[in-house]
Amino acid sequence: MEKRYLTCIGCPMGCALTVNLSGQEVVSVEGNTCKKGKIYGEQEVISPVRTVTTTVAVEGGKLPAVSVKTRADIPKEKIFDCVRALKGIRISAPVRMGQIILCNVAETGVDIIATKTVDAR
Repeated sequence: MEKRYLTCIGCPMGCALTVNLSGQEVVSVEGNTCKKGKIYGEQEVISPVRTVTTTVAVEGGKLPAVSVKTRADIPKEKIFDCVRALKGIRISAPVRMGQIILCNVAETGVDIIATKTVDAR
């Protein structure tokens, strides 16, 4: 039986998890103090996902850039594809919080959205 050791990021406790695997199947998760830890441990070893955050340049805005993020988690192996897809994107002000900046980033089915409003100059 394979063991994987993780620090849970599901809540502020940061529990030390031990995930026991048989092949690609999770047999048990130990060390979690809440339900989120079990869910995190299972997902992290089988199919890890992440939220991507970065900035995109804004033309004609009161700020030179706007913060953006994936609307939902994407597979961890798609992070660099996501960042490459955003490289060089410039949007025109005004930008509204929640506005879609890029649809279906890296063919994940997840949109990139603005997390802040940037008004025009």
